[in-house]
Amino acid sequence: MFVDTSAFYALADKSDRNHRAAKASYEEVIGQKRLITTDHVLVECWVLIGSRLGRGKALAFWDGLQSGIASLVIVQGGDLEAARRIMEDFKDQDFSLVDATSFAVMERIEEREAFAFDAHFRIYRFGERRSRSFTVLPASGHQR
Repeated sequence: MFVDTSAFYALADKSDRNHRAAKASYEEVIGQKRLITTDHVLVECWVLIGSRLGRGKALAFWDGLQSGIASLVIVQGGDLEAARRIMEDFKDQDFSLVDATSFAVMERIEEREAFAFDAHFRIYRFGERRSRSFTVLPASGHQR
């Protein structure tokens, strides 16, 4: 299962409106599913957690990744090319570069589940005629 910045941040910040849902979802999947993320999400989380919660929390997040909470997938050149096509195909959406590279990586490695509070993971479509969507956990709750 792919883990987005929105889920990692909600787990890290006890005052985040999605913290309880994130914690419950994390407890539901830990040990049941292999969690993955990208180096782009790592950098985005580092900046977000560091700027809002402080360097210590950002380091704790990074240490957690290094201890195996989630496997790190490196964004490749082909993923960047696919991300650019995604941006072109979804001109009406404000997907970030990290969103688009996340979608590209998920397609490349054939991961269809995401742990995310970012509504873009529910909006994005892939496959033939862009008819497929990701399964997003939690199934309901606040979206950003």
